[in-house]
Amino acid sequence: MNLLRDEDLAAAFDHAARSYDTLVAANPGYHAHLRRSVRRLGLPGHGEGLRVLDLGCGTGASTAALRSALPGADITAVDASAGMLERAAAKPWAAGVTFVHSPAEDLREAGVKGPFDAVFAAYLFRNLSDPDAVLGTVHALLAPGGRLGVHEYTLSGRRADRAVWTLVCRGIVQPVATALKDGGLYRHLWRSVVAFDTAARFAERLRAAGFERVRALPVPGWQTGIAHTFVARRAHAAPGDAR
Repeated sequence: MNLLRDEDLAAAFDHAARSYDTLVAANPGYHAHLRRSVRRLGLPGHGEGLRVLDLGCGTGASTAALRSALPGADITAVDASAGMLERAAAKPWAAGVTFVHSPAEDLREAGVKGPFDAVFAAYLFRNLSDPDAVLGTVHALLAPGGRLGVHEYTLSGRRADRAVWTLVCRGIVQPVATALKDGGLYRHLWRSVVAFDTAARFAERLRAAGFERVRALPVPGWQTGIAHTFVARRAHAAPGDAR
């Protein structure tokens, strides 16, 4: 199953940036589901005084969800696509939002430094060549007790859910995307979900990366069994541990 990777994928997102918001707005519940996933992090006090990393922010939909639920947080939003990031940065934002152009694999080189109280990643990990390496980086960037939220297309493993995903992609998404000359990216979208972890497998991947209190929570509506919120924490440092 051929997937776009790295430079080719970033270039495809660059090209699709101009119409990306229009396409996702046609997805029922898209923005509400992101806000739900942010709330599932359970961060206190509307985010006052917290540092949050929005990893793979795209055109800013996840950033807007974070800002809506956590108006007091200091948000660093990162994306590998210059085109998507340009769209995100051009939107009106309250103080406390910073955008950084960087692949998730090169955060240190881009000057992104922890500790963060939370990391949120929407629709990111199935697009990475080495998701385990990035999970290791995220774990290191989190403060002890810091929280991770992942909003991702991860199939339940049921045949019916794969069939619904295929029907929606081939019957609706891909024809529209092809008309917009972005067919390659949205064919990748279908393939990347089918080829990626099931929800149970991704939860195990999080545990293997050192996260605790891992939970996989379904997204409501037509995406039940297709998309999930994963919440997890970095363990608190043991007494005497140094950072």
